[in-house]
This record gives sequence, C-alpha cells and structure tokens, in this order.
Amino acid sequence: MSDLSWTTYLLERLPELWQRLGEHIFLTGVSTFTGVLIGVPLGIWAYFRPGTGRLLLASAGILQTIPSLAMLVILLALFQQIGVLPAITALVLYALLPVLRNTVTGLQGVAPEILEAADGMGMTAFQKMRDVQIPLALPTILAGVRTAAVVGVGIATLAAFIGAGGLGEFINRGLALSNTRLICLGAIPAALLALLVDAFLGAVEKFFNPRQQRAMSIQQRRVWKTGLVLMAGLFIMTGLPGSSFEKGSSGKRVIRIGSKNFTEQNILGELMAQLIEARTQLSVERKFNLGGTLICHNALVQGDIDLYAEYTGTAMMAILNQGPLKDASGLTERIRHEYQKRFDLVWLKPFGFNNTYTITVRQSDARKNGWRTISDLNPFAPKLTAGFSPEFQERSDGYPGFKIAYGFQFGQVQDLDPSLIYRAIAEGAVDLIVGFSTDGRIPAYNLKSLKDDADFFPPYFAGPVIRRDTLTRFPHLKKVVSLLESRIDDATMMDLNFQVDEKKRDVPDVVQQFLKREKLI
Repeated sequence: MSDLSWTTYLLERLPELWQRLGEHIFLTGVSTFTGVLIGVPLGIWAYFRPGTGRLLLASAGILQTIPSLAMLVILLALFQQIGVLPAITALVLYALLPVLRNTVTGLQGVAPEILEAADGMGMTAFQKMRDVQIPLALPTILAGVRTAAVVGVGIATLAAFIGAGGLGEFINRGLALSNTRLICLGAIPAALLALLVDAFLGAVEKFFNPRQQRAMSIQQRRVWKTGLVLMAGLFIMTGLPGSSFEKGSSGKRVIRIGSKNFTEQNILGELMAQLIEARTQLSVERKFNLGGTLICHNALVQGDIDLYAEYTGTAMMAILNQGPLKDASGLTERIRHEYQKRFDLVWLKPFGFNNTYTITVRQSDARKNGWRTISDLNPFAPKLTAGFSPEFQERSDGYPGFKIAYGFQFGQVQDLDPSLIYRAIAEGAVDLIVGFSTDGRIPAYNLKSLKDDADFFPPYFAGPVIRRDTLTRFPHLKKVVSLLESRIDDATMMDLNFQVDEKKRDVPDVVQQFLKREKLI
C-alpha cells in the first residue's frame, strides 16, 4: 500500500472517508445545537441573576479545563457504555462556556438608552428580551456558537477513542500503526471541516449583524439567505450518514468486534472479522482502537461489543486482580472459569502464541554493557531512562510489580504511546522500553529482549473472549472463531506485526493473505 500515490490511496479510502466525515459532522452538529439549546437560556438566566450567573460561568469554566480525554473517560464510566452518547455529552459540555459567556456578554452590551426607549414604549420584559435584546445581542451570541462549533470539530477527533466514530478513527489507526497517511486522512479533513464551519458560521454572524443588515438591499438579503440555506443543507446532507452509524443492537445479525489500540490487536480483530464474514451470513461491525484493556473489557461486559481478543496474563492480573499463575494450562482454565462466573463471558481456546512483556534494549548497548538478563540492568538503573506505555505504568503486572520483583527502579520513566515506543528507543530518546515478544519491530530496529530471570511476567496467551448471549443467539460462532485455535505461533504473529508496522501494509490485506494461506477463507 505504501507505493500507491496519494490520489489512488484517497480514491480507495473515499467511501469510508465520506462515512467518517458524516459521523464527524453529526457529532459536531448535534453537540453544538444541544449546547446552544442549553447555553442560550442559561445565559439569559445568568444575565437576569448575576449571582447565579457567576456560578454558572465558573462551573462552565471548570469543565473547560478538564482535558478532553479525561472527560471522555469520566463520561465513559458514568454512562457505562462506549459510543455516541458519552462523546456528544463531552462535546456539549465543552460547547457550553463560549455560548453561555457570549450570551451574557451580548445582553450586557445592549445600550441602556435602547432599553429605556423600550420601557418608554410600554414593552414587557419578555417583549423587550425577544424584540430588542436578543436581536442586538445575536451577533455576539453567534460568535460564541462559532467558537463552540470549531472547538467541537477538533475535540470530536478524540471521540474515536471510545468508539464514537468520526475522522478520529483514521488518526487513531494511524497512531496505532505508525501510518502517516492514515493520520493525514483524518487530520487534514478535520482541519478543512473546521475552516468550513468557521466560514459558514462567520457568514451567519455577519448576516445577522444589524449594521450589515442595514447596508443590504432586499435582493442582497435574498441572495445571502439562499446561500446560507444551501450551505446548511450541504452540511446536513453530509452529516446524514453519521446519524445512524451506531447500529448493531443485540437483536440484529451484527457482530461487533473490538480491539485495543495497537497493531497486534487490530490484526486479531480483523482475523476474527474476516473469518466470520467469510463463513457466516453475519455482518461485522469493527470497533477497533478503543483504548486500553479496561475500556475493551467494560465494553464487552456492557454489551457494546460482542467479541475481542484478550491475553491470559492481562486477564488474570488487570481484570481479575489475582496473582500470576505460571502454569499456562491451569491459567487458561482458571480464567475461563472466573470469566464465566463473574462476567458471563466465554473465553475460547487461545490462538497459539504467547505475547509476553519484554524489557528491550538496543543491541549495541547490550553488547557494550554485557546485558543478557533484566537483573543485569540493576547497577545501571539509576542512570537509565525507560519508556513505558501508560497501561504498563499502572498495572500490577507492569512497572509497580516489576520494581518489587527485581528490587530496583529506573532513574527516569517516560509515558509513551505503544505506537511510538520502538521509535523512541531506536532514536535514542530512551534507553530501554517495555516491548512485546511477538512484535516484529524488535528485530527490525536491531533491539534485544532481555531474559526475565525473575520469572516476573506471566504467560500472555491471546484468545477470543465473547459474550455468552452472543453465542446463544449465534451458536455457530464458536466453531467459526475456534478455527483460529493454535493457528498462530510466536514467529507467525511476529511476521504479521512486521508486515503492518514496518512494511506499512494495510491490516485487512495482511489478514486476508494469511487466512487464504491457511485455507480458512
């Protein structure tokens, strides 16, 4: 795919680009409209009740300071579901401050003598607000709406992190796969959309400016109105594909497959998706790059997805919160029992490979310092900078447990996205990283995995986890997905990862080639 021209690449991606653009406009449009419906009345209330108004503005300001990703995760926990609802709620909360503040500012900016004249004409408070204050404050209010909409376009790219779609899907995938083209495919249209939204709302703001209105002839006003209606219609039509993008209810013949936000997870999700599509009459909805372990697990438990691939060590320590169990066969059976008992989930038989964590260094540093095992790092640890994924930093089978098991810690630790972690060590930004034993970038970047001589990391055999009610509705799914049982050893998984990460091939192409080679499709 990397040798394709940009034009060819764009043409191939055009149907999905249109879909994601529609989703993005839908997210931004609904949230901005809702923000206006809430923010303008609150602004009017704040104008008449200054004490309450200060509290409202302060509250909206506090909401604005919460980082976007943090807001999404908080709402994810609050709503107990992934997708559109928490995403739109977050966007509405961010839209409130500019709409609320500009409504108050616009009303305060109406000249006192105009209000006195309205009083002299015998207008009621409602008539004065409707016929005088709102029309005069409208340009300022629209400026707030304009700001909210443009900001919403940018923040909506993060909605893909929780499975809400939009142009952020391309950015998420691009980051996970270190694919610049995918990142640009999401970022450039998002930037252009922000410019278009800003221009459109700027034209609306100009049209409703009293000075502009007075300078226009009747014919000019008609032309402006026609143009604005056509532009609004274009946005609405483009957003229509996004208005129904969250389908896949439990009663339909749709299987929703999720994945975490790194290459191997996308490959495993695509393997199951293509196999199901080829061997059943079911449709597959891909909800990839959802984020970390707990987002995927909670989405499965809550019914937002039906199936995803998990790892035994992760399940044991991060989800079940139990100590490591070194016996691989006993580990799988114990997990299968606990998942059924606690979550009513079915853990199917593993794919065959063990993708355990590995402490990884540059080959040159390993030769120079005689590093063969993790314990060999002990004397050097205070001067070393480690690059760890955020999840590894917090999990008991990650750095917290590592420090206890090995009795030392590193001088500095940097949080790095899994998609950037190998590049960071190759370019010398860090001295060591936490890698994955089946990652093709370890040999590609001339790195060395050190032996886990304390036997700290448990086995991480990957296997499909599926909802029991999904198997009840579609019992043949178990047989189909189980065709992947023991089909993928460590070397095969490393090669699949290498094809995507280093050769920059598309995940669907790599997966399709593998399934055909194995005569599974």
